[in-house]
Amino acid sequence: MLKMIYRSLFFGRRFYFLLMITISLFVISFGVSIIYPVARVTFVVLMILTLLDFALLFLRGEGIHVQRSLPDRFSNGERNRVSISLLNNFPFRISTITLDELPVQFQIRNFRISEILLPKERKNLEYHLRPVERGEYEFHNVNVFVKSPLKLIVRRYVVKSASKVKVFPSFQHLRKFELLAHASNVSESGTKRLRKIGRSLEFEQIKDYIFGDDIRNINWKATARRAQLMVNTFIDEKSQSVYCVLDQSRLMKMPFNGMSLLNYAINATLVLSDVILTKRDRAGLISFSDRISNFLPADKKANQMSSILEILYNLQTTFPEGDFERLHAFVKLRVSQRSLIVLFTNFESMGGLQRQLPFLKSIAKSHMLLVVFFENTGLKEISEKECADVEDVYMKTIAQKFQYEKRLIVKELRKHGIATLLTEPQNLTIESVNKYLELKARQAI
Repeated sequence: MLKMIYRSLFFGRRFYFLLMITISLFVISFGVSIIYPVARVTFVVLMILTLLDFALLFLRGEGIHVQRSLPDRFSNGERNRVSISLLNNFPFRISTITLDELPVQFQIRNFRISEILLPKERKNLEYHLRPVERGEYEFHNVNVFVKSPLKLIVRRYVVKSASKVKVFPSFQHLRKFELLAHASNVSESGTKRLRKIGRSLEFEQIKDYIFGDDIRNINWKATARRAQLMVNTFIDEKSQSVYCVLDQSRLMKMPFNGMSLLNYAINATLVLSDVILTKRDRAGLISFSDRISNFLPADKKANQMSSILEILYNLQTTFPEGDFERLHAFVKLRVSQRSLIVLFTNFESMGGLQRQLPFLKSIAKSHMLLVVFFENTGLKEISEKECADVEDVYMKTIAQKFQYEKRLIVKELRKHGIATLLTEPQNLTIESVNKYLELKARQAI
């Protein structure tokens, strides 16, 4: 419940305008005495109207009721709705200006909403905020300036409404991608579905023995009942382990549209984990920089999404370079079952890739490794820009060189059997979900 802490009085622009006219009449009356009575009458009328306006605004206790409504949590990088409810308890029409004291993280200095309310009318003032950093955001007081139809005096209501909102990784798109996760139009997209017979523990069916079947799979009970050889068949286990691995090093601190690359990776991880669990796979999480900072074993229990969200909420970039050797040793030690490893990182040069390639190749020997890194949209804009002078030619050539190097990185990774995804930051979520669904449909995990 919001609480009024104090009220204050201000004079409106109309009051100062009329006061200046009255003073001007008194000044002119020194030379033209006939104007003096007019000036006196003007001054008396102004004082009477001012007292009347004061009585209209201040003789009523709670002339306006204010209530701010906030969601329990904000979604990072998305537009979040905030509403302020105003109820006019005055018996006349009022003009209001609402100033909300927003969290310091937004750095908004010119926030104001003007509105006119009829007697007993309630209005909801809505606005949207887009946070670009995760963490705790603190809202302070709500200031409402009220003027009567006379508009000579302004009454300010300061409403104590301090509250804190946690900004979590983007969760607004979870429902949007659930439909994609449930869709079964793989054949329409041209993806070939493969059926592989394996030695996993997931039983498929009992069938008649034919030449070439593994005799170790003979089901003797079914053979005795049918009086002919019957064998058990198995398929690759449908419930796979998928780990999202987040690089927290300085490479992921690069900004795009107000958010760091790590924040885009976190938002994509949250949505991808939800899709993984929807497809009945096991979702896990690893984050690292110069050390392993978080590890959540892959699972599909009911509270797995809550555990993932709690880890992602506090994840921040660090300045040291990512230690891929430590990551390789940790995966080899703690992830024993063959899994899909989705590595969110960034490579800007072939030299940077070559330093980490031996460790990526070693991980790919035991697991299905998908390396996700980012296309530099700033370089793309420069390379597509028309050249106006020699300097633009140099800039365009250098930008194209770096873009070409990105394509070489993709080619080098694929040459070693490592799946890659090069995408723009704003398309990361949909591209990573599509890539997972493609690998799932091909049974490549």
